[in-house]
Amino acid sequence: MPSNESSHGHRLNRSASNRGNRLLSPLGIRSVVGQMFVLQVVIVILLAAGAVVALVLSAQQASTRDARNRSLAIAQGFASAPGVAQALMSSSPTAVLQPRITQAQKASNVDFLGVLNRDGTYAALSSVAGRPGVHTTTDMAPLLAGRTTTEKGVGSLGPQVRAYVPVKAPDGKVVGAVGAGVTLEHVSNRVSAQLTSVLGSAVGAVAVIIGGAALISRRLWGQTRGLGPVEITRMYEHHDAVLHAVREGVLIIGGDGRLLLANDEARRLLGLTEDAQGLPVPDLHLDPRIAELLASGRSASDEVHMAGDHLLSVNVRPTALYGGPAGSAVTLRDTTELRALAGRAETARERLSLLYDAGACIGTTLDVARTAEKLAEVAVPRFADMVTVDLLDPVLAGEDPTEESTEMRRAAVSGVVPGSPLQPVGELIRCAPNSPQLSSVINGQAVLETSLYEAEGWRVQDPEWSRRVLDAGIHSLIRVPLRARGVVLGLCDFWRAEGSEPFGEEDLSFAEELAARAAAAIDNARRYTHERTVAVTLQRSLLPQTLPEQAALEVAYRYLPAQAGVGGDWFDVIPLSGSRVALVVGDVVGHGVLASATMGRLRTAVHNFSTLDLSPDELLTHLDELVAYLDISDASSEREGITGATCLYAIYDPVSGACTLARAGHPGPAVMHPDGTVVFPDIPVSPPLGLGGGLPFETATLQLPEGSQLALFTDGLVESRQRDLDTSLELLRDALSHADHTPEQACQTVFDTLLSERPRDDVALLVARTKLLGPDQVAEWDVPADPAAVSRIRADVSRQLVTWGLTSVAFSTELIVSELVTNAIRYGAQPIRLRLLHGRNLICEVADGSSTSPHLRRARLTDEGGRGLFLVAQCARRWGTRYTPQGKIIWTEQSLHEDPGEPGMNLADALLDQWDE
Repeated sequence: MPSNESSHGHRLNRSASNRGNRLLSPLGIRSVVGQMFVLQVVIVILLAAGAVVALVLSAQQASTRDARNRSLAIAQGFASAPGVAQALMSSSPTAVLQPRITQAQKASNVDFLGVLNRDGTYAALSSVAGRPGVHTTTDMAPLLAGRTTTEKGVGSLGPQVRAYVPVKAPDGKVVGAVGAGVTLEHVSNRVSAQLTSVLGSAVGAVAVIIGGAALISRRLWGQTRGLGPVEITRMYEHHDAVLHAVREGVLIIGGDGRLLLANDEARRLLGLTEDAQGLPVPDLHLDPRIAELLASGRSASDEVHMAGDHLLSVNVRPTALYGGPAGSAVTLRDTTELRALAGRAETARERLSLLYDAGACIGTTLDVARTAEKLAEVAVPRFADMVTVDLLDPVLAGEDPTEESTEMRRAAVSGVVPGSPLQPVGELIRCAPNSPQLSSVINGQAVLETSLYEAEGWRVQDPEWSRRVLDAGIHSLIRVPLRARGVVLGLCDFWRAEGSEPFGEEDLSFAEELAARAAAAIDNARRYTHERTVAVTLQRSLLPQTLPEQAALEVAYRYLPAQAGVGGDWFDVIPLSGSRVALVVGDVVGHGVLASATMGRLRTAVHNFSTLDLSPDELLTHLDELVAYLDISDASSEREGITGATCLYAIYDPVSGACTLARAGHPGPAVMHPDGTVVFPDIPVSPPLGLGGGLPFETATLQLPEGSQLALFTDGLVESRQRDLDTSLELLRDALSHADHTPEQACQTVFDTLLSERPRDDVALLVARTKLLGPDQVAEWDVPADPAAVSRIRADVSRQLVTWGLTSVAFSTELIVSELVTNAIRYGAQPIRLRLLHGRNLICEVADGSSTSPHLRRARLTDEGGRGLFLVAQCARRWGTRYTPQGKIIWTEQSLHEDPGEPGMNLADALLDQWDE
């Protein structure tokens, strides 16, 4: 018994001693680390020995190659030296060459250097083992053929590397050869000199590598706890048994995204195949969300994901944080019993996502119908199989719905069910009395019909139509009023058909929320439509409805509102005195009612200033002052002033063909000459209206031949985001360059060329073709300052009227001429000139050098005069005064297209009426 105890104690002591030795010596041969260390040392020593041998062989080869190259270079150099060939052909080559060969051998560091004659005998030789006259052992045939040779051979000095180079006479004949060589003994000496350093380096490298291996092995010993192969095997077996026995899925994902390990439970839950281990995560054919989580490498705690029929709780932890390699450890728990809860959470998430998408897309347009279409599109198929949107007729027109409004029009349909009887877009929907539709419109209450087969109320609208709905498989309905700001705008119906679950109470609340958001967007679009309609109506009412009659220009025009609504662009054609015509194009910055109203104010002002027969620069000066005044007035009344306005004003005179223009911040015109040439004349530009600061406006005068076309336009025609201004002007030039086009055709061509889509700004275009009054339509007389000349002038006018065939207006014209010429002689100043223009109307102009303007007044009973202008006003359709740099012109205009009646009797009656008063 003591003996047994002693033996047992001895074994315990020995076991403890072994464990202590392993702890004290981590590189013990029994441990895995020790075995790896010994293997590494053996491999390193073998590699070092192989490296030394390779280096020695490499050095020997390099030295041999160097010796061969050096021998060849020396032989070639001496063979090509001057005088060598002549010395070989002389009678005593040895006497000439021996001193030279000896000196060259000593300087070249070769073991021998010699010159051979054609027989292979050395004529000169520098070597410790031979003298001239020795015959070479080298084959002379290649040398005599003119080829250089290198070789290893055995000579009198022993093994050596030799090179022979033929020596050629000037005529190319080989007369001998030069040989040089280095013994292999010297080559080996150089290698031996390097061997010491090579061995030292190898020993140092082995020592460093073994030391590094020792350090690495010590670290590995700490990580493996000094376990031996058997112990590690046993530990792995226990680990593997536990890993596959647990009822929780375990995955190990490597740092490169490949599956390193999967236990049985993980394979079952994820449906992994037997060969899944080692595959990249994307190739495992997992659910996309789980695959994204596993491939991302991010941490996760109890994330819920669906994997087939299993609802999994997934946890992911990076292994690198716990001392392991880069990668992730994943655990999976089957929580299928929470599927119902997860389903509700997923539904809520999808509903929130749908509401977000609806808010992002429904309100992106200000068109009522398009907004309704977006509501229908966003809900199909994520919420309903079909959606219809019906809006009250006033809403579609941009008006406020009234209490009596119950008729709706189908604005949008989305979703297709085969054989669907739902009315198409544009169909008029009339609500039947006592129907749920009418109740929803009046009371604004939503309706849920979980089963249309069982519900009765919705069939009141149209029983036959209801039957077709059921036959098409549509089984569930939610009808929600589109209510905004307390007013019902229409109805939105959500339908579900076969294959979809019936609507429930949660669906009803969601449909109401979705409809409320859409209703706000529809109402915004309705209000915008209303404002735009008002602005368009105002704009068109303020623009010319028809062009005035005049004989100086053939005019056509185009106006196109902007895509975002009408703005402040305008144009005008204003007849002036003397058959002249004013062309106006202007632009007010902005859009909407304010811009249209401002445009109307400026257009009216231009009309009023034009009646004063002002020149273009004077008119723009007055208009600039008006805009500045309006800005100050609006600012004082806290209203928004005119933010910017431009204008181009041109006056064309058909008598002279001159066109005078001035512009305030506006694009210049385009002029097309009769030959089709289009130019953009340089018109001085002044600041926009209201910003001139009192600076004068400049004018330019263009001389336009008859048949020329003048194009005036606003900046919306040539400014575009798709092209630069120069490109637009070139397109405009091409569009106007058709000389055979009428102004109407020119307008259409310009719009077709430059406006391929609805512009972002208003566009106004005015194209006018010029006409000229011929010499036979103009009569002029110089009037002397003598009252007696009046009768002569009157007689000349009478003869001219007979020539023109205007005897019907001869009496009234003579009366007008007599009165105007008499007033000019009596009250005016020289020079006095009378001019008659026979165009569409008969125009009489009397010019004088005085700037005093006459005015019409009512003469008293005791007055002897003062009735002349009254008679002129009675005879002429209109009359007036315009000022010139030389004075003034009194003009009258008589219509040639009206029945003159009995002018003498009418004038007499009018004059007697004055006396009666």
